[in-house]
Amino acid sequence: MPMKGRFAPSPTGRMHLGNVYSALLSWLSVRSQGGAWVLRIEDLDPQRSRRSFAEQIEDDLKWLGLEWDEYFVQSERGAIYTHYLNILKGKYLTYPCYCTRADIMATQAPHESDGRIVYAGTCRPANLEHAWLNADSHPLGRKPATRLIVPDKEISFVDAHYGPQSVNLARHCGDFVLRRADGAWAYQLAVVVDDALMGITEVVRGRDLLLSAPQQIYLYRLLGFEVPTFCHLPLLCNEAGQRLCKRDKSLDLGEIRKSAHSSNSVLGQLAFYAGLIDRPEPVSALDLVPEFSWTKVPIEDIYVSK
Repeated sequence: MPMKGRFAPSPTGRMHLGNVYSALLSWLSVRSQGGAWVLRIEDLDPQRSRRSFAEQIEDDLKWLGLEWDEYFVQSERGAIYTHYLNILKGKYLTYPCYCTRADIMATQAPHESDGRIVYAGTCRPANLEHAWLNADSHPLGRKPATRLIVPDKEISFVDAHYGPQSVNLARHCGDFVLRRADGAWAYQLAVVVDDALMGITEVVRGRDLLLSAPQQIYLYRLLGFEVPTFCHLPLLCNEAGQRLCKRDKSLDLGEIRKSAHSSNSVLGQLAFYAGLIDRPEPVSALDLVPEFSWTKVPIEDIYVSK
């Protein structure tokens, strides 16, 4: 299979340096291997996603010289997700869940190490073959979310940057949602189906998503898909040690572009953070391709001054 990577932003705000950093390293990894790069707009949340933000993301990537080879929009792919959800339903691996987030927060203790809530299987039925009978007859009129049964066993893989990983899904997250009660598609199902059907062979993203990989690997295997290589990145953090996000307005790419920074100066700064060059000087994306190597990228998170 030809090498193919992707950048999959959510259009819920303007790109910031953390987004650009992930996009750059994904693009460089693909180009250094002679592969193709896919831009996929992950607009699954209809309440937060905006077409205007997607257009800004596309404009920012072009400004940076990070051109893509293929383009997809997740909100146009609902029928595809329905097909694969029905396959899992047909295998008796899903069930309707009526728990609200407030119900879960009120009745289940956070995971002791990092505050995650592990779903305790409150709605899991004893007989999965009958799970969907009368699913729409909840006494309070609630519509159900769709949850996937997870096994009480280790899911192991080797991350290309962080090495061997092993996670027990039952203890890490419990049965997880594939489709929300409001009909919106959950990230885990959509990303697996899309990566598989789009031929993605390498997934590059921040290490905050490292623990999502075992959930996705489990889904790949259930659906008979080939599992891609996962390569997670150290995070760009502000001076307080928090991951860069949309709250850091001074590191918003729109603000950076207004301040007369060139695209090459932005790329040079990020390449320096990533260990690809020894000082932060202007450089084009194409000029960075021969400099790229995962062995140069640090393991520890990177702190960025405003």
